[in-house]
Amino acid sequence: MLGERGPQRGLFEADHLYGDFVGRESFYGFLAYQRGLLFRDQDFAKLYCLTNGRASVPPSLLATALVLQTFEGVSDEEAKQRADYDLRWKVALGVAVDERPFAKSTLQEFRAQLILHEEEGAIFWQSLEQAKRQEYFRGKRKLRLALDTTAILGRGAVKDTYNLLADGVLRVLQVLAAQAGERVESWASERGFGRYVAKQSLKGQAAINWDDPKERRRFLGEIVADADRVLELVRQARRGLEPESAEDQALAEAGGLLSRLLSQDIERPEDGPDLRQGVARDRVVSVHDPEMRHGRKSKARRFDGHKAQVAVDTESQLITAVAVLPGNAADHEQALAMVEATEAVTGVMVEETITDCAYGDGATRQRFADTGRPLIAKVPALTNQGCFAKTAFTLDLQERSCTCPASQVSHDMRPRGHGGGVFRFAVAVCAPCPLRPQCLRGRGGRTIQGHPQEGLLQEARRLQASTAFTEYRRLRQVVEHRLARLVQLGIRQARYIGSTKTLFQLYLAAAVANLTLLAGMAILKDTGPLPSHPTSTLLTLLAMLAFVMTATSVVETRPLPLSLTGSSLLGQAPRPSHRGHRLASRPDATHRRPSFRANAKPKRHVLLD
Repeated sequence: MLGERGPQRGLFEADHLYGDFVGRESFYGFLAYQRGLLFRDQDFAKLYCLTNGRASVPPSLLATALVLQTFEGVSDEEAKQRADYDLRWKVALGVAVDERPFAKSTLQEFRAQLILHEEEGAIFWQSLEQAKRQEYFRGKRKLRLALDTTAILGRGAVKDTYNLLADGVLRVLQVLAAQAGERVESWASERGFGRYVAKQSLKGQAAINWDDPKERRRFLGEIVADADRVLELVRQARRGLEPESAEDQALAEAGGLLSRLLSQDIERPEDGPDLRQGVARDRVVSVHDPEMRHGRKSKARRFDGHKAQVAVDTESQLITAVAVLPGNAADHEQALAMVEATEAVTGVMVEETITDCAYGDGATRQRFADTGRPLIAKVPALTNQGCFAKTAFTLDLQERSCTCPASQVSHDMRPRGHGGGVFRFAVAVCAPCPLRPQCLRGRGGRTIQGHPQEGLLQEARRLQASTAFTEYRRLRQVVEHRLARLVQLGIRQARYIGSTKTLFQLYLAAAVANLTLLAGMAILKDTGPLPSHPTSTLLTLLAMLAFVMTATSVVETRPLPLSLTGSSLLGQAPRPSHRGHRLASRPDATHRRPSFRANAKPKRHVLLD
């Protein structure tokens, strides 16, 4: 059942007592000030049953804990420990100093519920709502957006073909053994697959000469034969299962992965299985995380994992949208979707989108142009093996003409089916040309390919050559700075397996990047992160005195002494004195010896309200 925090702040909560000590201008103080505004329990109501059950830990507190965990880069166990004993965390969470607000499993379950209910971006979206409250988007008609990507190293183990196939076989054996109700070690050993469940890797067990190609191929053939036999067991088991049942789907998934590994890495000539030459398209590189892919950020930089795509408002430097792409995906795949997501979450139209040359292909420019959104991206440079490149020619699409560096004009354009066309210069024109050695090789005439989006590319080249492009180049650096901040927050290495959980990690890092930026801006604007609380020593003592006096059931109506020593400090009446010494209650007090007679009248008592 949804647990909720009341709007009233307690006198003995850490942010009330120690807000000044921790620092009102710190990130912890900012989170304390935003309690009840940044995260509300009602925002997470869909994660809980609202009609019955025991009240949960307030989700607003757990969301703040996830922000702090990402901010400091700690594990779940360490996050639990800091919430218990770290005064800064207690101030940010708004809990009492002696309170242990949540268990490690509670934090893990809250994270799992966010992912299962497809609320991976809930915390990130609240960071943008906070930006709206701080009036970052008020009065703005349009935004300038910068896009870029960076690599995320996958969590799954990447292995060579031999051990990759062995992992695939083991995955199927585990599913078959579980459905048979047996341990995988005994079930696999009884059927001749014992080496796949051993502690040592399959290649480590193989006593072969790895320098001998014949022995390597024979060993590979044994693995492929075992994989084929396992797939046959899967087909037999699925015949006895109800279609689309949970057991059937588990077998289909495990068997499908093994079949894909065989098809991508193995070729089967007549003389036996052998390793496939080259790398298959969209190759699976890990059984533990089948969504990982080989990727490249450049010719020299290769990685295994995913890509993080980020959209940043160039003026405020706030991250407005994020996405996780496969490692082998092109950077521009979701460029337009990032712009649309930014407009949806901010409520502001995007005036221009600034990117690097990875987004500068003609198809991406056409998609942006069709929706009326300008795309500013550098056009990739063209080369022609030392000869004149295409950019040395002037193409006039309206006149259907092409002018070469020697001022020769060709109107011979042959259209292509997918768009564009080819301009051809006659051999009689090119043969006597004095620039021929710099233009082409061979005996024929020069040809120039007209791109289907040639007009958009020419416009982009003209902008790129102008002085105005310098400003765009400066603005694009903002997204690189934000990517560097996300790397500081741990996105270079995935913490979880699968693109969905990796996206959740990216959302959290982006939320922290935004919130730390907003906290810094709040300090510069002198907004006072924490509300003014009476935290002086005297007022704190008075609050403690009021609490103890309220807890006392009855007190004597006789005036209390003014002395704040001994038991008087706790609000207790002084003990009767047998010596009859005078009590300094007030100057005009009447002093008398206390009566101990048996028939003495009882003293009156009143209850404190």
